[in-house]
Amino acid sequence: MKPLFSRYLAAALLTAVLMLAGGCQSFHHKPDAGLYQQLGEREGIGSIVEDLLYLIVEDERINHQFRGINVAQFHRNLTDQLCELSGGPCQYNGRDMRELHADMAITDTQFNALAENLVLAMEKNNVPTGAQNRLLKQLIPQYPAVRNL
Repeated sequence: MKPLFSRYLAAALLTAVLMLAGGCQSFHHKPDAGLYQQLGEREGIGSIVEDLLYLIVEDERINHQFRGINVAQFHRNLTDQLCELSGGPCQYNGRDMRELHADMAITDTQFNALAENLVLAMEKNNVPTGAQNRLLKQLIPQYPAVRNL
């Protein structure tokens, strides 16, 4: 399968899964054992988040949503969040997802663009596809809060 096609397929599958999970209200779920290690532990997750930030800046579909953010704080919070979700020893202490995204009016297209960029950042960091999918699965329950559904 060609890499570009597989990225679009992954984004389409994520969209379908997110739509099915749209009614999901629980944001607390069991971390996936071993995922933290496959993401490269905290250092690897930090590299993924850094690459994601560069992709966001370049992506005209979503970069306007991130203008004016405190980049260091965003990096730290997202790294902590992904570390915690993947079963690592971190604790996310940032704001509640619903509160954080309340006034952003994020569309499905924007949400999917960020998910696509996350996949690209993980690919750049040589995260195995199975681990990528398991991390995305951990993020799915946050979809209603981010979209304010």
